[in-house]
Amino acid sequence: MELLLPILIATIPAGTAVLFAALGELVVEKSGVLNLGVEGMMLVGAIAAFAVASTTGNLWLGVNAGILAGMVMALLFAFLTLTLMANQIACGLALTIFGVGLSAYVGQSYLNIVLPVQPEIEIPLLSDLPVVGRLLFAHQPLVYVSWFVFAGIWWFLYRSRSGLTLRAVGESPSSAHALGYSVIGIRYLAILFGGAMAGLGGAFLATMYTPMWVEGMTAGRGWIALALVVFGTWRPGRVMLGAYLFGGITVAQLFAQSRGVAVSSHLLSMLPYIATVAVLVAISSNPVRIRLHTPASLGRLFERTS
Repeated sequence: MELLLPILIATIPAGTAVLFAALGELVVEKSGVLNLGVEGMMLVGAIAAFAVASTTGNLWLGVNAGILAGMVMALLFAFLTLTLMANQIACGLALTIFGVGLSAYVGQSYLNIVLPVQPEIEIPLLSDLPVVGRLLFAHQPLVYVSWFVFAGIWWFLYRSRSGLTLRAVGESPSSAHALGYSVIGIRYLAILFGGAMAGLGGAFLATMYTPMWVEGMTAGRGWIALALVVFGTWRPGRVMLGAYLFGGITVAQLFAQSRGVAVSSHLLSMLPYIATVAVLVAISSNPVRIRLHTPASLGRLFERTS
């Protein structure tokens, strides 16, 4: 327990950035849109948040800037794919490449700056509980926000009329259009929400988890978020578990390196990505179950006929 407890405590913040991005992409894909630009949106959100926070000295202005930057990137993707009817896969890949380059260019002036460490918020009484207190009730603010976002998305998708409409658009946009729903408008909103969550994930990385700017600091988390949505069979609960699985393995390999485990550091760095994908593939090994939960119109363009 002396070794396991610190790993478990560090697992939740380590998976929070991926959780934000994956939950946002989940909503996007439920609407029938496939956005492969999550990595680029996270990076642009990270540099925007860090630049504003370091310039103004206000952390929350930085977080909001990260959200806004992610939304701007998502709006660009939405315009290309929904209005101009461009291919979603090509535009998503282009968005990632653009985000990587843009963040690297803007971030050159911020490489040697470190933000103050954001203290953890301990919930009175609950944080004093043995084991569970430190595990669940003593985290940075955005960790708690991620739990509220998860609960809100779950309620929205499965308990609200608007969520039902969103899922209907993802299953059969032509039927939803025939019933009078604005398929393009709903997909615009879903894509903007996904961009906001990706930007928030990047902002968390740059301002709280590691309060500094490093080029390419997302390190593939955007791609992991995309994989979590698919291998989690488009279910919020499985997506959250997958995000924390990734965070736990990431933390475990860092502990292993710090203790001098006689394995190449490069192999240990690969471990979170390999293990996350392998476990999630095993979880979703039933192709019938995957087809059952896959939005029927995912990745398909919709053109209004009237």
